[in-house]
Amino acid sequence: MQDQLKELRRLAARAENRRTETGIPRVAMVQGAIPEHQLAAVYDPMVNLILQGSKSMTVGNRTLHYDPATYFVMSVDLPAVGVVRPAATGEPYLAVSLTLDPALLATLLADLPKPAGAVAQEAGFSVAAVTPELMDAWVRMLRLMERPDDIAALAPAYEREILYRVLQGANGWMLRDIATPDSALSRVNLAIQWIRRDFDKPLRVEALADRAAMSASAFHRHFKAVTALSPLQYQKRIRLLQARMLLVSGGRSVTSAAFDVGYESATQFSREYARAFGLPPAQDAARVLASIRLA
Repeated sequence: MQDQLKELRRLAARAENRRTETGIPRVAMVQGAIPEHQLAAVYDPMVNLILQGSKSMTVGNRTLHYDPATYFVMSVDLPAVGVVRPAATGEPYLAVSLTLDPALLATLLADLPKPAGAVAQEAGFSVAAVTPELMDAWVRMLRLMERPDDIAALAPAYEREILYRVLQGANGWMLRDIATPDSALSRVNLAIQWIRRDFDKPLRVEALADRAAMSASAFHRHFKAVTALSPLQYQKRIRLLQARMLLVSGGRSVTSAAFDVGYESATQFSREYARAFGLPPAQDAARVLASIRLA
């Protein structure tokens, strides 16, 4: 796989230290030292392949590490903290990602035989070893950057193959479950969308469980298995990340940001914000703005 990896690195070499579009639908790349505030975010469902260096992803109390021998799958929207590192030999971090398209995934699954047995797992994110077949599909996908006229005709086929290779691997159960309406993972995903839409409103776990057609205890158990967070912890992370964006890019005061994201007490907001980001809101916003100006 070293030749494939070498070509992928060459193809992705023009990536910047932020999400860099490739011209191929849902395919992006990134390179270098990514600012810390960009790595603490709500991550979209994706397949992420490391080409150089390594990365750690922390969701709740779970931390996963991956490098060029592995790839990462996230099947639901998750508030996470990432840390990227250059290669041991000094080359910058380099990665490519494919954002998951639920409609395409459902169509692909309809064309495949159903697996013989169910897999007793529920996590919404995981790491697996990369295979030569998956790497080869990625090579053909990124080569389209050099032949943009071929993107419309060939990218859908290569995207479908990448998803198929993931479905064949250790994380395949995750993609199957997220596209299966009655699975626990799919029901939790619906609850996640409800929380994200109404993150600034009071959260009643019992009502959310009822909408997901689960008992409150089963819902709480499944939600934490998928996200590594309780529903209330998930909402809190969404609120704090949104508040950080308001403070940094919206120029809001601490009190205004706290109330805008649903807190009733600015004191509680400041305490939980400092616990999440390491500094009180105003100081953290100043640090982030200084790092942006420096960059």
